[in-house]
Amino acid sequence: MNPKALIKRIVPNRVWQFGRSSWDGIQRIPGRVEAALHPWRRDSIQKLRALKDVHKGERCVIIGNGPSLNKTDIQKIRDEYSFGLNRIYLAWEEWGFTTSYFLSVNDLVIEQCAHEIMALSLPVFISWRAHRWLEPQDNLHFLYTTYTGPKFAKDVSKRVWEGATVTYTALQLAYHMGFSTVVLIGVDHSFSSKGKPNQTVESQGDDPNHFSPHYFGKGFRWQLPDLETSEVAYQMAHRAFLADGRQVLDATVGGKLQVFPKVDFDQYFGK
Repeated sequence: MNPKALIKRIVPNRVWQFGRSSWDGIQRIPGRVEAALHPWRRDSIQKLRALKDVHKGERCVIIGNGPSLNKTDIQKIRDEYSFGLNRIYLAWEEWGFTTSYFLSVNDLVIEQCAHEIMALSLPVFISWRAHRWLEPQDNLHFLYTTYTGPKFAKDVSKRVWEGATVTYTALQLAYHMGFSTVVLIGVDHSFSSKGKPNQTVESQGDDPNHFSPHYFGKGFRWQLPDLETSEVAYQMAHRAFLADGRQVLDATVGGKLQVFPKVDFDQYFGK
């Protein structure tokens, strides 16, 4: 048994998690200081603070990228405030409208799609780690996101835990903006591709896991999902919204996620 496994076996889990979180926090200090001093990040902090509660009491839709989008009458939400994630823009021409906001925090997605992201004109939110592939723009907001240190950020001008899914980051952003009701669609929470969570793989053909076969098409590098960690994150989001008298609803057609209350998409958004 390796030393790390032995320590985890002896030390109570709560103590182990506290120690790990503390150590992760110490390791993040240099990066946080560097980011805080960078003019691009400082500018983003001010822009993010200005967005605090700008949609207080309103409703929004967070649009995942699962195949269920192809079974969803997307025109019913064209007039809703909405968050689009990663390569959602591949669907915009067919839809005839764009989302209100765009978000991506995955390094591989941003690196390979930087020129597409830079061409977007709507408000864009990107992980600070990816600033090396981008240039500052008025519509660009850099979020200081991390892989470790589980938390639900009620103020996204500060550190934001990614929770192994961009959807969780979107939930924190929606909370920050003050939305009282968030509706999830396209969050299928299931993948045909199997393997070690977070492992980087290269697509060998059409993408079966998203709404378009070209989403992560042949040659695209991406990371296999970590559904277990994302469920932990979703539980944190559920509790945070409820504690503040707000709600997250799941209107995904045939979605497998069981954390949030389910609503029927067509009934909820009407005919």
